[in-house]
Formats: sequence, structure tokens, C-alpha cells
Amino acid sequence: MILVPVIDLMQGQVVRAVRGERRTYRPIVSGLCAGSDPIELARALCRHCDSRQLYAADLDALMGGQAQHDVVRALLQAMPELELWLDAGFVDAAMADAARERIGVAAQRIVPVFGSESLRSRAALQGCFADGRDGMLSLDRRDGLRLDEAGCWDAPALWPQRVIVMTLERVGADCGPDLDTLREVQARSPAARLIGAGGVRNAADLALAGEAGAHAWLVASALHDGRLPPVRRAAP
Repeated sequence: MILVPVIDLMQGQVVRAVRGERRTYRPIVSGLCAGSDPIELARALCRHCDSRQLYAADLDALMGGQAQHDVVRALLQAMPELELWLDAGFVDAAMADAARERIGVAAQRIVPVFGSESLRSRAALQGCFADGRDGMLSLDRRDGLRLDEAGCWDAPALWPQRVIVMTLERVGADCGPDLDTLREVQARSPAARLIGAGGVRNAADLALAGEAGAHAWLVASALHDGRLPPVRRAAP
């Protein structure tokens, strides 16, 4: 199981995500390092997971505010080997392209995440991954309801190779991963490489997620709380 660490950005700080209730989020308190600085937290998380990939949710942008381009640019400049999976409320491919242009040359290492909660139409979904465009789709749901104005869940033919299965009410809730939804998505697209999000508490949860078909899992709270040990790179 591949661990992909997560930072949730709000007003230039890393905050602790709990159940997708974004307006209640507060600055992170982490066992990995002091403070809520995005660069310091990103370095600590990637070091703990032995990862060159990091998922970042720009909560300001997701809630309709100003995107945190300066924070993202600084993060990429400070970590030159980082591949950043960025969810910034992109409504279509043009919005993601505009964000990359604003961020500058370092944005070549951004993989845009197009969330079903944000995409505005089926045509927008189709355009996100047309002509070999790089990116991921996040299939978002909360409390059993799909967040999906564009109809992403019912269009597996339009999905990219990598698909995130995001169960928002389990994020930071210490209640275990949503494996039923993961299996549902796998049945819709057996060839998709699935990345789960939300609920993982410990190594046993990760093992069950792998058995259910997950290729990787997005993790934050269990890392900050010390419930997942450091990942050690295998000797060559």
C-alpha cells in the first residue's frame, strides 16, 4: 500500500480536516513537527512516508475564495523533487491551466485533481482528461450522498487512470475506511487505479484497504497522531 500524505491549506496554514466540515477547521497540531507552516509540514510528512508525492487541498479555493497560488509556488520551490496533487476547486480544465500559469514554471510538477464536487458539467469532465491530459478524478461523497453535479460517478468511460475515492465524513473521524464505496467504484471501472481517502487509523486499516482494491491511500490524521510508523525504503 502506498501512503500519500495530505495537507489541507487554509489562509496560508495547514489545518486539521475533520469530517469535511471545512469552516470549522483549525491549525494543525502535529507530532511530526511544530507549527502549521505548509513547507515544514510537507517536508515532515513526505519524510515520514518516504514519499515524493503530496496531496494538497486548497480549502480557500474550494470554498469559493482566492486560490493560494503563492503558497503552492513556495511549496514547489522548496521541494524540487515533489509531485503535488492539487485540489483547488477546479471547475474545468481551463481553470486548472490558468492556475498552473499563475504559479509558474514549478507548476509542471502539479497533477490537477478534479473533484466531482467542483466540476460543473459532463462536458467539463470529458475535457479534463481528453487528448492525454494528465490529472486525477476525485469521486466525492458525504453521508452516503454523491457530490456530483456533473454526473462523474455514472461516467466511468470518462475516468482517467487514477481515481480518488473520497468519503468526506470519514476524513479525520477515526472511524475506519469506507471499503464498500471503494469496491463499488472498482466494480464500475476494474482497470482504474484507485486511491482511497478518509478514515484510515492504523496499519490494519491499510491492509484491509489493499485487499479491497486500493492502490494507495491519502492520509493525514493518523500520521500527525503517530498511529502509522515511518515508511522505510527497502534496501537495493
